Amino acid sequence: MFGKRQDGITQKRPAAPAPQPPQEPARAPAAGEAPPPPPLPGDAPAAPAAAAPPPAAPKPAPAAPPVKPAAPVKAKPAAPVAKAEPFQREKSADYYQIKTSIFNALIDTIDLTQLAQLDRESARDEIRDIVNEIIAIKSVVMSIAEQEELLEDICNDVLGYGPLEPLLARDDIADIMVNGAGRTFIEVNGKVQLTNVRFRDNAQLLNICQRIVSQVGRRVDESSPICDARLSDGSRVNVIAPPLSIDGAALTIRKFRRDRLRLEDLVKFGSISPEGATILEVIGRVRCNILISGGTGSGKTTLLNCMTAFIDQDERVITCEDAAELQLQQPHVVRLETRPPNLEGTGEITMRDLVKNCLRMRPERIIVGEVRGPEAFDLLQAMNTGHDGSMGTLHANSPREALSRLESMITMGGFALPSKTIREMICGSIDIVIQAARLRDGSRRITHITEVLGQEGDVIITQDLMTYDIEGEDANGRLLGKHKSTGIARPAFWDKAKYYNEHNRLAAALDASQD
Repeated sequence: MFGKRQDGITQKRPAAPAPQPPQEPARAPAAGEAPPPPPLPGDAPAAPAAAAPPPAAPKPAPAAPPVKPAAPVKAKPAAPVAKAEPFQREKSADYYQIKTSIFNALIDTIDLTQLAQLDRESARDEIRDIVNEIIAIKSVVMSIAEQEELLEDICNDVLGYGPLEPLLARDDIADIMVNGAGRTFIEVNGKVQLTNVRFRDNAQLLNICQRIVSQVGRRVDESSPICDARLSDGSRVNVIAPPLSIDGAALTIRKFRRDRLRLEDLVKFGSISPEGATILEVIGRVRCNILISGGTGSGKTTLLNCMTAFIDQDERVITCEDAAELQLQQPHVVRLETRPPNLEGTGEITMRDLVKNCLRMRPERIIVGEVRGPEAFDLLQAMNTGHDGSMGTLHANSPREALSRLESMITMGGFALPSKTIREMICGSIDIVIQAARLRDGSRRITHITEVLGQEGDVIITQDLMTYDIEGEDANGRLLGKHKSTGIARPAFWDKAKYYNEHNRLAAALDASQD
């Protein structure tokens, strides 16, 4: 079905296997070990000219091979390894020009409607066959490594997300940040690095952005230049397009690991001590209302995913998010997602609409991916009316700032409530504030486990159960620290822990963390 050009291809293919003399120059380097074999097929015609001087050499050749077989073996591997990588980088502009030419020829040749009916592997094989034929027709001079790279890039452009595919395949990348077509950054182990990944032009970048957001029923263009979306694996995507983004579309992907992290993994990474992990597990099991606070990239969503692991299998859980990224493993989970307005400016579903609707769906726990507006009021009401064990995240630098921000969000929502009433709601709803932070060496740590006690006058009283103290740094610049208990033997949720028969574990963890 794709064989429109196969007749012409078969006629031009015999012209490619013309070079026969490579058998003769194969022995020529034995006499002169300095000249390595040329790496590019374009230099092949120069071989017969160089083969003229060595006709006298074949006579001493039988004596030379047994004496110097090791010399050419050492010289040959050095030449290709040294020149292969630099060549690809130097010819990057020509490479992209060739790629554009072959890609355009592919689009003219292939039937996209029939290609869409194939599965991914069959479509990839079909594209590779057609691209190989186009390369033969155009007599493009490329090394085998370059040709394989070109085939992979074109398959990614047609079937996937183009130059982003190699980055999305890596599991050690936390963030992918594209600043226009020419500059792409990644975050690995908490450090931001510049990559050599680039797009053909800004049009290709915007096309890939539109492909990503269209999969979740959204769009990004000049009339709607800002969009939040997600990938199929739950990775969070943000796109801001021209004219708001001056140097081309800006694409940010918060990437998730394939293997969902558990609290045990955070202990291995040093984000929390084993005793602290036990305290968090008890907090999750006894249905405390939890607020997870932290800055951008501090691991709030990862920690929220870990805390949901302690929800019982028979509980009905409803999640509300702007872009669905939570990965709950319980069988009875309802996932809700907000919706932006349409072209006419109508049809928007806000986070507050979702949280309010949750109360009519008989939830046992409500989990809000990120609290950033008036939905804070509805979440507090839900926590205060029998939905114990609800959770949420917000951006703040400390537990006390988190409570202050919660009050500000409710105030900005237009609720005509006195400050004292709002603070009483906060004290009656929030049991625990967990603070996460990304330190200057790129590591992520849980720095505070704080409980909300009540109110004295107009001030909300809190007490820390565990904190993270930085003690210095090692020779490699990694910060050294330790999680320590503050000496609280019986926290305010002790009665809940006793009700769920978790008080002995809680007491043992608090005692052990004081050492």
